[in-house]
Parts: sequence; structure tokens; C-alpha cells
Amino acid sequence: MSTLSGKTLFITGASRGIGLAIALRAARDGANVAIAAKSAVPNPKLPGTIHTAAEAVEAAGGRALALRCDIREEEQVRAAVAKTVETFGGIDILVNNASAIWLRGTLDTPIRRFDLMQQVNARGTFLCAQACLPHLLQAPNPHILTLAPPPSLDPKWWAPHTGYTLAKMGMSFVTLGLAAEFADRGIAINALWPRTLIATDALNMIPGVSPDNGRRPEIVADAAHAVLVRPAAGFTGRFLVDDEVLAEAGITDLSRYAVDPAGPLLPDLFLD
Repeated sequence: MSTLSGKTLFITGASRGIGLAIALRAARDGANVAIAAKSAVPNPKLPGTIHTAAEAVEAAGGRALALRCDIREEEQVRAAVAKTVETFGGIDILVNNASAIWLRGTLDTPIRRFDLMQQVNARGTFLCAQACLPHLLQAPNPHILTLAPPPSLDPKWWAPHTGYTLAKMGMSFVTLGLAAEFADRGIAINALWPRTLIATDALNMIPGVSPDNGRRPEIVADAAHAVLVRPAAGFTGRFLVDDEVLAEAGITDLSRYAVDPAGPLLPDLFLD
């Protein structure tokens, strides 16, 4: 299989950034895309809503369903999943993209921010998987793909921002656990992480970093597509990196993804 035509994707945080890029890549194949995000009204600081994303998906050739959904809220998640199944007849792919970030030390991390990260990242990933799994188990080639790094206990990734690392690694450990639990059920449950910084609004959380030091979200979208078209059976429990996935697919010239091809690229967090 080399296309997502006719497949239904449930993507969290798909109103902008990496989530939207993954949605648009699937849409070009003719996929159905459920855009699950909180952004229902325009925000002057953060462009993009579920509605503008839905318009872009349909303009790219896909079918879209805009779902206002806060993945911290169980009832909203289950209602969004039910609406997706009602609209498209099932779910083939879950992409856990939604994530909260706060790159500060312990004394500079408000507990409300700590709670937000844990609720969105690890708990949200678990909840969305739990809600989608009954439908994925009925799909012919089901995938769960989570935007999370390879698990690491290296203190250098924990000391600067323990709260965020705990939340992000929580997504990784949920992936690890689900992959083991459902290893014999035919679902590919994997994680994907970018080699370099990606030019999204999250870069604003990193002092002194410019979008010119990163790659465009399309590199992650193309890598995600290469993962999601693979046969699911036996392909699970992997912690994948975008450039390695693309190299395996025969794509080694990544210059077109750079925001500034002449500038230096900074590595993303959690990768040595």
C-alpha cells in the first residue's frame, strides 16, 4: 500500500503546525481527516482553527470533519470519536499530535502548567488511544502514531525542564506499553520524532531560537505518511526519527524542508 486514499485519520492538534501538515499530506491521497483540536475561533497570536484546517484539507483533495475537542475532557474525546465513526464509517489511523510544552526549571513551572502538560501529553495520548482502539481493531490496516521521542532516562534531558520531559516521555511510555499490550492484535503502534527543530509556534517557547534554524513541518508529515502506508502487522513498538524514515523510503536530499537552506539546523530535544 502506498496511499491513504479512503482511510480515516483522527488527528489531535490538527488545526496548525505538524498536525495540520500530516492532515494535508493524507488529504492529497484522498483520505478522510477528523481534525480534533480546541481552536474553534481565531486567535490573533496563533493562526489556524479547526475550520480553516478543514477547508485546507478539502482543498487538498480530502474529506474533513472539524471537531472542537479538548483531549483533557473524556466526554469530548469520546463524542469526537463517535462523530468520526458516524461520519466516515470507522477509524483507520490515530495520530497523537497534540502536546503542551513549557521549557522551564522546577522553580519556574507553575503547577497549573505542570498539570496541563501531564493532562494533554501522556493522559491525552492514553485517552485518545483508549477511545479509538475499539474501532482500530476493526480496521484492515490500523495504525497509532504518536509524536514522541525515544524514551530516555539521561539526566541531561530531565534537569532543564523536568515537568515537560516527564510529560513528553509519558507519551513515549504510553506508546511502549500499548505496543506491547496489542502486539498480537495487528495494530502498528509507533512513535515519530524530528531530527531537527521544526518551525512551528512551539519554537516561541525556546529563547534565542529562530525558525530559520529548523525544518518545515512537511518533513514530519512526509515521514508520517511513509509510516502510515506500511503494513501494520508486525510493525510496532518502534521509535522512529523523521530523516531515518525518509532515508528508508529513498529520500535523502532534505534541503527542500529547511526554512533557510543556508543556515544551521539545530537538533531537536531528546536526540543525541
